[in-house]
Amino acid sequence: MHADGRPVSLAEYEAAGGYRALRRALAELPPAEVTALVKDSRLRGRGGAGFPTGGKWGFVPLGPEAPRPKYLLVNADEMEPGTFKDRLLLENDPHLLIEGVALAAYAIEAETAFLFLRQEYKRAAAVLRQALAEARAAGYLGRRILGSAVDLEVHLHASGGRYICGEETALMSALEGKRANPRTKPPFPPIVGVWGQPTVVQNVETLCNVPGIVAHGVPWYLSLSKGKDGGTKLYGASGRVRRPGIWELPLGTTAGEIIAEHAGGMTPGRRLRAFLPGGASTDFLGPEHLEVAMDFEAVQAAGSRLGTGTMILLDDTVCPVGATLNLIRFFAQESCGWCTPCRDGLPWAAATLQAIEEGRGEPDDLEILEHHCRLLAPGFTFCALAPGAVEPLQSALRIFREDFERHIREQRCSHREARGEGPALVGAAREKS
Repeated sequence: MHADGRPVSLAEYEAAGGYRALRRALAELPPAEVTALVKDSRLRGRGGAGFPTGGKWGFVPLGPEAPRPKYLLVNADEMEPGTFKDRLLLENDPHLLIEGVALAAYAIEAETAFLFLRQEYKRAAAVLRQALAEARAAGYLGRRILGSAVDLEVHLHASGGRYICGEETALMSALEGKRANPRTKPPFPPIVGVWGQPTVVQNVETLCNVPGIVAHGVPWYLSLSKGKDGGTKLYGASGRVRRPGIWELPLGTTAGEIIAEHAGGMTPGRRLRAFLPGGASTDFLGPEHLEVAMDFEAVQAAGSRLGTGTMILLDDTVCPVGATLNLIRFFAQESCGWCTPCRDGLPWAAATLQAIEEGRGEPDDLEILEHHCRLLAPGFTFCALAPGAVEPLQSALRIFREDFERHIREQRCSHREARGEGPALVGAAREKS
């Protein structure tokens, strides 16, 4: 990417070795061998779930008897609060994504791919349209790619802009023009997906890893990581740090290194209290976890998830009750309403948190919130939206218990008062209720 924010052009991408992997695959590697390379590379999905990428591709039936058409869907509907890594790739290195799309589509024998883009990403849409036109003109997309027998059409689809579209089956429903509700699994998308056909859904960052694997090989890709899973990761940090941003680092880089060396440490006078390691739908970790390697297994062992790898930091001036309320309110708004626990449980949790934050909390409120965390856990809802939504809540109730209890006991938020939003606001809220 360029320092001035200009996207990498096709000529610049080719000069740096771009599309070499696609040329190699079409000339030397059958589709199943491309999938085998990705499996051996231990590439795991970078969208949040961390599912082995090659394993997902391996579920797609291949050969002349396989159902057709097949589809590749690119999840570029980046609405996880605190996450902005895919936007960086879309706006700055579009041909890396397009080559990854072409390789993935070749591996699963799909002739059609859709880039399902967040509606608000206007600049990314313009950049992608230009890059897709360049790739078609150069023979990397369209019919008989690079003189081979392989065809691939890639369509850019601007989404309706709902968080639930990050769930792969809800994304498929939205693409079909239906309400963005998740679907029952099984059947799974690689067998029965969009329009009832075999479909693979992959995140933007995941696909951007594929050209390097095919071009440079599995040993090279594995050497980039500090752990057993291969490759690099786009890590981010937002909050009261000196240099908020995104950095490509070896998978397994510690949280402390990301914050101290790359984000420049905390803003002077601010102290880190906790951080969400992988976006808003992950559990809080405390300063004692700064030496945890930011990979899938280490973060899970610490009690959270790697998620998108984009950390949200809370310092000592931020009210953890208010911060948690902000997240739960977002998730409640973004529920698709398909299942009762999510549709009704998240707004109830948000209302309870708001009462606590505004000085109207009751002693039983914490037990009510804990009850919601148990009943919105995996296995109680139709999809993963609500279980992910209560991860920051359940961990906040544990880590910041004293803050919640003080809010209820003193009927006020000391952080609000420090910001000049003092007792008058709390009293007004109490009278209004």
